[in-house]
Amino acid sequence: MNAFPVLSAEGLACERSEHTLFHGLGFELDGGEALLVRGGNGRGKTSLLRILCGLSQPAAGAVHWRGEPLARVHEQYGREMAYVGHVNGIKDDLTPLENLRLAADLGGRTLDEDAAVAALEQLGLGRCLDLPARVLSFGQRRRVALAGLVTAGALLWILDEPLTGLDVHGVALVEGLIRDHVLAGGMVIMTTHQPLSLDGLTPKSVSVGE
Repeated sequence: MNAFPVLSAEGLACERSEHTLFHGLGFELDGGEALLVRGGNGRGKTSLLRILCGLSQPAAGAVHWRGEPLARVHEQYGREMAYVGHVNGIKDDLTPLENLRLAADLGGRTLDEDAAVAALEQLGLGRCLDLPARVLSFGQRRRVALAGLVTAGALLWILDEPLTGLDVHGVALVEGLIRDHVLAGGMVIMTTHQPLSLDGLTPKSVSVGE
């Protein structure tokens, strides 16, 4: 049994333009668990996710990964965490397959082409493999970004409104990815304004800005 939770946050506070978005926020998350971040627009949900990704620093409090402060295990955490934010982070001139390869290169990973193709087909992009991303719809571009989760091999997924821009089929597909990842022992932290159906899997929740 681990002495520490895999991910923990204690006493987190976030300020913007001298305005406190949230304070005293904390939670623990282990493998096989999901966390839903709740709160109204502008209350600090995205700011919290950026703190958890290590992209910004809290005004107070700390985040620990496997019992160590994020700053101390930054490289290890980067290998074990995958983030999809509001911006899809894909290159317009590259095909979906090339975008996945680029993401793998930037993460210092080797990506097998068959595995990349399988992930894109899983996300319903089998007919778009050779098209530049600029000609894809917003929903298809979103799927390219989400396919990166499948190929990243990360334990922790941090997702900011991952269902945005997806049709009903796409939403069901992503819900299935999230459910399967957690049931396989993975971890997910996410925000969403849309109803979430995970077939009996009940996420933990934390509220910001209340």
